[in-house]
Amino acid sequence: MASSLASSVSSLQSSLQLLDNSITTLDEGVNDFPRLCKVLQTTRHFELLPESTLREAQKSLLDEITPSIAHLLSLASKHVEKLARREQALKAKCELQEGRLSSKLTPRTQGQSSGSRGALAGSTSNAASKAAELRRLVQRKERLKYVVDRLELQKTQRQRQLRKSMAAQ
Repeated sequence: MASSLASSVSSLQSSLQLLDNSITTLDEGVNDFPRLCKVLQTTRHFELLPESTLREAQKSLLDEITPSIAHLLSLASKHVEKLARREQALKAKCELQEGRLSSKLTPRTQGQSSGSRGALAGSTSNAASKAAELRRLVQRKERLKYVVDRLELQKTQRQRQLRKSMAAQ
């Protein structure tokens, strides 16, 4: 019995020693637990989202931005049209001014050459009165042509304004 008791005591002592070693090991592990928690804690640098959430966000952005983009595009196209009409008006005005300049230069040179021809030929007062009448008629023609050109320009401008008002509606 003494030998069985001795073996039980030795087994108990080895179990106690093993339990002591386990407690020591566990104590070392538990002492380091806060550091391990911090080390093992995961930090999300990039958040992963499901594809459906991304599509919904894209759709909401598209719904929010589309009216603004359409409005800006319409403003830009209206401005471009306005600039095009202004360019056409300036071209028409330029052509009108060029026509006036050319028409003013042509009758004057003709009037001067016919007047100089009359002076060189030594014409009578009858020829001088005819030349004055001719100059007066040429001036009247120029004034009437100027009025017609101005009316045509006003007509084209009013047509443009009408088109513009029709486009705005």
